[in-house]
Amino acid sequence: AGGGFTTRSRVARVTHYNAVRLGRQPGRNHRRGARITVRRALYEPEQRTTRGERNDDKRDGAGARAKGQNRVPHVREGFIERKDKENGILAPSDGGLLRKTKRRTRFCAEAPFPYQETDLYGDEMVASEDVEKVFQGAEAGIDKYLALRALHAKDPRGYYRLLVEHTEEVLPFIYTPTVGEACQKYSKLNIQTTGLYLSLADRGRILDKLRSWKHGDKVSAIVVTDGERILGLGDLGAGGMGISEGKIQLYTAAAGVNPDSCLPICLDVGTNRESLLEDPDYIGMRQKRPTGIPYYSFLDEFIQALKAWRPHLLLQFEDFGNHTAFVLLNKYRNQLCCFNDDIQGTAAITLAGILGALRLKSGGLTDQKILFHGAGEAGVGCGELIALALNVWHGVPLPEARKRILFMDSKGLVCKQRVAKLQDHKIPFAHDLDYAPDLLTAVKLHKPTVLVGVSTQKGAFSEEVIRAMCDNCNRPVIFPLSNPTSKSECTYQEAFEASEGKVIFASGSPFDPLTMRDGQTFYPAQANNAYIFPAVGHAAILCKAKCIPDEVFLEAAKCLSGLSSDRDLVKGKLFPSFSEIREVSATITAHLCKYICEQGLGEAPEGLEGSDFSAWLSYAREQMYEVRG
Repeated sequence: AGGGFTTRSRVARVTHYNAVRLGRQPGRNHRRGARITVRRALYEPEQRTTRGERNDDKRDGAGARAKGQNRVPHVREGFIERKDKENGILAPSDGGLLRKTKRRTRFCAEAPFPYQETDLYGDEMVASEDVEKVFQGAEAGIDKYLALRALHAKDPRGYYRLLVEHTEEVLPFIYTPTVGEACQKYSKLNIQTTGLYLSLADRGRILDKLRSWKHGDKVSAIVVTDGERILGLGDLGAGGMGISEGKIQLYTAAAGVNPDSCLPICLDVGTNRESLLEDPDYIGMRQKRPTGIPYYSFLDEFIQALKAWRPHLLLQFEDFGNHTAFVLLNKYRNQLCCFNDDIQGTAAITLAGILGALRLKSGGLTDQKILFHGAGEAGVGCGELIALALNVWHGVPLPEARKRILFMDSKGLVCKQRVAKLQDHKIPFAHDLDYAPDLLTAVKLHKPTVLVGVSTQKGAFSEEVIRAMCDNCNRPVIFPLSNPTSKSECTYQEAFEASEGKVIFASGSPFDPLTMRDGQTFYPAQANNAYIFPAVGHAAILCKAKCIPDEVFLEAAKCLSGLSSDRDLVKGKLFPSFSEIREVSATITAHLCKYICEQGLGEAPEGLEGSDFSAWLSYAREQMYEVRG
């Protein structure tokens, strides 16, 4: 940083930068093409300055400084502090979203990266980054997460090139399992959010907030959370922004949605986690979550604002609490193009995994009895989609189809004996069966052939449970889907060894393959929703879908289940390699576009009316975002 920059000129340049980030015209005192130089130390806190040092700088004028030579504009624990004349926020501040409005911070400081000079408004840098270079010096997963965020802040095009060309290698560090830790530590990481925060304090002006977003005229996909149930980690409040950011980037990495059209949003309505409310670093609203009318009226204002702002956009609900997820989905699914990934996306990837497993064992879907350990939104969503598959594909009436699907919750088997005290979403699966107090008893008593874990209870699939599953059928299907890895019901090695290699396995988080003494290697499948939701979303965007009924997810599951080769299936790979995710997504997108238009749910682009699958596939590939240059 040259000594000729005064404190005022530095602040002006940062203000100019923030104005451009907001998509607004910079002030007349700021020049287009201005360059800013920011000192950042890798994984170290920003250098702070005292009021005395700032006064020294003023006295020194434009000359070289004796103190604070290379500092950034006034920094408070990594967050740039500035007045907000428009009484609003786009990102959390160091004092939380409840700070007096005039002192709210618009942007957090980004994950630091080594000192460098960046031309913000000239030609964008296109880095020929490779994974090893980006991760150099970063050992822990969270360090790699920060390194990727640093690259994104420094060089967006280089970042997306890396994301597109090395998706399989970087996925664990932008999404599960690392994103869970990032959300837990979000308030302490001093990172610059790439998304939009809307808090209860924004009631009455949510539409104005949306309209002020950079690239607002391009936004076509939104992932939104309220942070109440992040993965298996519970209520993380404003830290839930990390999950919206991670998910929205998979729209680009997997399905090729232009990043400028993607917007992650976190609705900050407070948190019920006492440790966050007492944490001085917590960036969210320091209050308990509202319930009832105050909460749902805020959500309704948000939805109506979206419809007024961008009528054809796609909205993905993410990690809302069990008690609100079903309510929101059922209320809004026919009002705008939306879906809930935890309910419908998880259901589709689970169904796809089961269909793939059936290619390895005798019998069809109608011959299976499926037991879910966990009866929250993800589990019941899976059960309903499987029941719909039995109904649509095999003609089994829905009440009869549901009888082939059982659920365990924290109080034991969901059954008719307990119906008086069950939550509404569990009642359709409260069958007239003998009660079982625990999982092992249920497996022995009701003899399921498929066991799916969505309980977030580590170790719930014990050796005894797995062996009991083997007694029920020759090739048991066992899917511990809970995220992150620390919450998985069992590991691949545990399932493989307890079943003596008979298990057909898929998990929510990745596990390492196993190599036998004879040299054979078996691979655990990862039932990653990223195979499903980006393609569903992109198809809805391309066809301007009015809504996304559950049948769309049936089609996505069926399409995905047929994409693994027989050779890969034998090795345990129920899903294609994630290195092929772009082609997988293009195939599913094309299949869904054709289905959506044939069912009258959307509009075929000009020239594609009545087209066959190959024409749709070519179109889907053409519409995928590529980093050029």
